Amino acid sequence: MQETYNAEDRTHAEKAIEAFAKIYGSKFPKAVAKITDDREELLAFYDFPAEHWIHLRTTNPIESTFSTVKLRTKVTRGAGSPAAALAMVFKLVESAQERWRAITGAHLVALVRSGARFENGVLIERKEATAA
Repeated sequence: MQETYNAEDRTHAEKAIEAFAKIYGSKFPKAVAKITDDREELLAFYDFPAEHWIHLRTTNPIESTFSTVKLRTKVTRGAGSPAAALAMVFKLVESAQERWRAITGAHLVALVRSGARFENGVLIERKEATAA
């Protein structure tokens, strides 16, 4: 699985999935079926810029985002009213975001949003339609 996760491109990742299926298919058929059936979703990040892969491969962004809030909530044993809890969560997340890592290749986000195609992390140039 780690070879799939850290593969340098889609081709290597697909080979790693095939090797995983061959090795573990008889022992863990349901796990192998889940991985092979959801191959496209599992490897979807290869259709984005290579600079973004590190962010897309992250395993639990929600947990890391709210770890600060969770720690503070346990210490205070609740915030009282729902409005006070919301204010506390907002301020904690606002202060935590100063320590978050900025996205690598932020200039490529506009291309992704506009529908530019990437293959194995590299921008595929659009062919201009010729009027005949």
